[in-house]
Amino acid sequence: METQEDRKDLTLDQSDAAEAQGLGRRQFVKGAAGAAALSAIMKWTPAFKIGPADAAATCTTPPNFPSSIELYQQAYQNWSEAITVDGVWTCVPQSANDVVTICNWAYQNGYLVRPRGAMHGWSPLTMAQQAACPSNIILVDTTQYLTAVQVSTATSPATVTAQTGVTMDVLLQDLENAGLGVVACPAPGDITLGGALAIDGHGTAVPATGETLQPGMTYGSLSNLILSLTVVAWNPATSSYGLATFSRSEPQCQAFLTHVGRAFVVSATLQVGKNYRMRCQSFVDISAATLFAPQGSSGQTMASFLASAGRVEAIWFPFTTVPWLKVWSLSPSQPWTSIGISSPYYYSFSDDIPSSIANLIAEIIAGDGALTPSFGALQLSIVEAGLLATWGYDLWGWSKNTQLYVKPTTLRVTANGYAVMTSRANVQRVINDFYNQYNSLMASYQAEGLYPMNGPVEIRITGLDQPSDVSVASAGSPQLSALRPRPDQPSWNVAVWFDILTVPNTPGSAAFYQAIEQWIYSNYTGSYAAPRPEWSKGWAFTSTAGWSDPTMLGTTIPNGLTVGQPAGNNFATAVATLDQYDPHRLFSSPLINALFP
Repeated sequence: METQEDRKDLTLDQSDAAEAQGLGRRQFVKGAAGAAALSAIMKWTPAFKIGPADAAATCTTPPNFPSSIELYQQAYQNWSEAITVDGVWTCVPQSANDVVTICNWAYQNGYLVRPRGAMHGWSPLTMAQQAACPSNIILVDTTQYLTAVQVSTATSPATVTAQTGVTMDVLLQDLENAGLGVVACPAPGDITLGGALAIDGHGTAVPATGETLQPGMTYGSLSNLILSLTVVAWNPATSSYGLATFSRSEPQCQAFLTHVGRAFVVSATLQVGKNYRMRCQSFVDISAATLFAPQGSSGQTMASFLASAGRVEAIWFPFTTVPWLKVWSLSPSQPWTSIGISSPYYYSFSDDIPSSIANLIAEIIAGDGALTPSFGALQLSIVEAGLLATWGYDLWGWSKNTQLYVKPTTLRVTANGYAVMTSRANVQRVINDFYNQYNSLMASYQAEGLYPMNGPVEIRITGLDQPSDVSVASAGSPQLSALRPRPDQPSWNVAVWFDILTVPNTPGSAAFYQAIEQWIYSNYTGSYAAPRPEWSKGWAFTSTAGWSDPTMLGTTIPNGLTVGQPAGNNFATAVATLDQYDPHRLFSSPLINALFP
């Protein structure tokens, strides 16, 4: 059996691979601008801690903070670096009871409590951009101690109980060690379980033709695997916060399954299934016109790959004609053409940013948007050369090893994101509609000399959060999940996810996002389809900023989670439940207050 180790001597670095393929990369000036751009797009990790005694001269120390819990100041920065706040008071609980202590202290002293995981998010759900030393906010770092994982095979399906600070990397490895796994997972493994559950984290999967869902699995989001969860909740009998556990069969649980940052979940029990091996094939020889062709077209369309494999992702770089298509298929035995892999993150060429990328980004952000087509071509050429140099076209291994591919060192971009619910029969139509509109919009901007989008379009397809997937009687669906089924549209059984990426601060990007968002909400309507926001990404755009359109925040998005749902079991129900268990709104932020007034 051949593995990546057997072929290590054939692996080239990205620059060598490009040269070997004669790709003729443009040579860019390598200087201060390039270095700054490279720094800006690499994953940032907080590099300093300041204790209360050191910080007292410049930032007021939280009063009467429990002495048994570590407290310090540290910068907060989200994935795209659009939110960077210096000197945020941060604490480190060592247990769930410590979290309760922190929350009661916060209630008594007028502070907001914001759980902090890997900070791998785009939307300002945790906190907004603001001055250093933000007042009355305390971050709670869950990643240092709230990481326990317990796998149980005593029941069928098997379960895993985990604290929410554990990363998906660790959780999935623990499951793999026990012979267990999930159907699909988000591509970055550095995110915490708590973060993934808060925003209905998902992968890409629907059943292939003839495929049957295995016990313990779901084609929906990770939130749909929850059997029970423990949260910090207000107890009116004691006039204090404490721990409360909700079973999936309890109506209140539905609000917490995807809570969008409006709660503090400390642990969750999820059902899981038997692990499986998958083959992941990459294609860079199918045109976008073919892959995204009109519904009913023959040939290699997204719908055809869904039928044969059920798991696809298209990554389409701007101003290129051939996407990077990844197709995962169930494969108990290793195909003779596949490389066996025993760990994730195989695509090293997409994780290490070459100086040519950094310098080109610097020039584009500085105002030379006309370089965007060259940038798109360069991104594609790196993929093509990298796949060839690393023999990465055909991989085979345990499920997580083929699905996890985004490292913290990958290109740092911002994104909008939407899930378009529809019937499986209409998937190709949904994609073709988007393809035509995106092409038209990009061309109209280009005609005016504008290039707001310089990152790829990413397209995935998942199932919905069907309660019938859950091994709990009377299980409800996550009330705030983008994948919540619509009882009035029983034929809708999938969601098409669209993410459009661009480098932060690219001129005109907010206006472009506003235009595409308005089109999405006007096009996918009626019995055909309906959109919902991808909570972790960008949405509610004005011409100048995301998460800012009052109509989207106050009407359109709530309606999208209300229409077609039963009275007393909809968006308003979720808001009321979350308010009931946090009436003092400890777990909130400006965006959350706008969305859940």
